[in-house]
Amino acid sequence: MTIDTILLAVGPMDTVRAEELADTALEIAEPLGATVVIGHAFTEDEYEDIHDDLGLEARAADVDPDAVAARRAPVGDLVEIFTDAGVDYEVRGALGEVSSEVVDMAIDVDADRMIVGGRRRSPAEKAVLGSVSQEIILQAPCPVTYFRDLDVME
Repeated sequence: MTIDTILLAVGPMDTVRAEELADTALEIAEPLGATVVIGHAFTEDEYEDIHDDLGLEARAADVDPDAVAARRAPVGDLVEIFTDAGVDYEVRGALGEVSSEVVDMAIDVDADRMIVGGRRRSPAEKAVLGSVSQEIILQAPCPVTYFRDLDVME
């Protein structure tokens, strides 16, 4: 099986580890000439909370998710890293329930691999709050590299 497309799914909490996530994607993409899709999904509530900060006037129903994703952290940092490395990339955004939107994005771009960041949570926290990364891993249409940073959100 060849690897042509890698979906790097990120969220705003990944800002602190953007370089490490990019390095993980580059380890695969560079030698294979694969394209990295930087994917950022967000809920309507998240969009409504940040749209003023991004200088956007559109309400959630009228927004272009790709344009919003391109303006959210850590996407800009990742774009810079992939540009400097000479790796093909594209930015995709999605508005809705994050885990299902990321899985749908992987299907839409025909991802051969996914890279997903997560954070350390106790079993009780997972039971109460759920785990977006766990849902993505369980529903993914391709193999997933799970990047856990123990320092994020402690």
